[in-house]
Amino acid sequence: MILESTEQKSEQSSLPETIRSNGSNSWWAEPRWVQLLSDVFALTMSFFLYQLVRQWVIVDATFTRYSAADVTLVCIVTCSYWVLVLWFGGLYKNYYARSPFEEFFAVLRYTFFGSALFFVFIFLSSSEQFQRSPRFIFFVYWIITAVLMVCGRYVARRIQRYMREKGIVRVPTILLGTASRVGELFKYAVEEKVWGYLVVGGVIVNRENEMFSPPSRMKLLGDSSSLIKILELYRPKEVLISVANVNHSELLQITTRCIDSGARVKIVPDLYEIFSGQARTQQIHGTPLIEVSPELMQPWEIFVKRFLDITISVIVLLGGLPVWLLTALVVKLSSNGPVFFIQQRVGRNGVVFPMYKYRSMVTDRDREPSWTSRNDPRVTPLGRFLRKSHLDEIPQLLNVLYGQMSLVGPRPEVPHFVNKYSAILPYYKRRLKVRPGITGWWQVKSKSNDESLEEIEQRLRYDFFYIENISFKLDLEILVRTIFVMMKGHGKA
Repeated sequence: MILESTEQKSEQSSLPETIRSNGSNSWWAEPRWVQLLSDVFALTMSFFLYQLVRQWVIVDATFTRYSAADVTLVCIVTCSYWVLVLWFGGLYKNYYARSPFEEFFAVLRYTFFGSALFFVFIFLSSSEQFQRSPRFIFFVYWIITAVLMVCGRYVARRIQRYMREKGIVRVPTILLGTASRVGELFKYAVEEKVWGYLVVGGVIVNRENEMFSPPSRMKLLGDSSSLIKILELYRPKEVLISVANVNHSELLQITTRCIDSGARVKIVPDLYEIFSGQARTQQIHGTPLIEVSPELMQPWEIFVKRFLDITISVIVLLGGLPVWLLTALVVKLSSNGPVFFIQQRVGRNGVVFPMYKYRSMVTDRDREPSWTSRNDPRVTPLGRFLRKSHLDEIPQLLNVLYGQMSLVGPRPEVPHFVNKYSAILPYYKRRLKVRPGITGWWQVKSKSNDESLEEIEQRLRYDFFYIENISFKLDLEILVRTIFVMMKGHGKA
């Protein structure tokens, strides 16, 4: 239950507003905005410094021909271009999401890529002097941009560190764990002011004894049985977990509830093995923690993945349109029933959508949701071929165009099975954090079996592997493997 005295009730009723006002909710204090402002300043300085160096080193007088308005416009366009490149590179995140060296090397990498792309576009329209020594000019431009941006990023980090140490930026945080660990975690969170944690209180998991007394400055909010109410009341931005000898299933359920509330979850590293497919280890100010459910794809990968989804779907649908129309006609003539089988499926974040397939079975509206078994008598002769070749999945490209599915991702399930197995496996809904796909890692690496808990757990292992390693490269590998699977006719019929 939530532990609170009568005197505490009135205080806690207004506490969430207090927490929000003291937290890092001011837009200018968010790390990404400090990074953006430092980048814009560094990019502006690098633009004008490069123009000066260009005159001194290359003796190119073209700069003096531009008016102040033209120079300002070019500067704005250049800065906008660079902000877009850095955003695609995932460089506008909370500053503790990567180590300083990782961030600085990322800046060097993306400024090099951005400079190369930038110079390709301007090469043909540049002066003759530029075209005689493009590599030297490119190197000068990249060095100036990279050095100033690294310096700007370093200053941004120092500013963020100062604001956290002085309490200007605070992160409302709840500590959760066994009684023997919460006190230690509180002491560490308070001593490390650079983290900027505003500790709201502690929640005990499997309380070891009723006499446990929290540190004098830490409020005991309750135990894990009241976790949902506590999260709704205090709405923390982060939850830190430290447990000892806890049931893994219970911990997964607790973590899922924290994530569903919108809080970031960080746990001690010795629990990594039970969060396979859900976590990525990080160094936060030199202290190893595991952040559950991070954004594993860079913005540019998200953009390219969606672009690839739309491009391939349009090409396949339009390029094979005569074949798909003929298939629809044969489906209609070969058996009674509609051309398409439309079924409700659960997509990303639990959103239900209608999924389309060519009908491959006889119509049976009264049948309860069930898995298709091998040699299922409901499958029509034509449907057997469509399922073996996976051609029955082609209409799902419409779902891809609508944004309900992706080409690659965990297979969407019907609400009945999502509800059924979420009650048994508390981490089942973790697969709903990404857009479902027509094909996936499980489809190309395993074979479908009859419904069972073991089969579901096996599928989850494949789904979590994909989620943990999700990348543009892995998507391409799965698409290529899918083509060979279709050619071999491994579909379940």
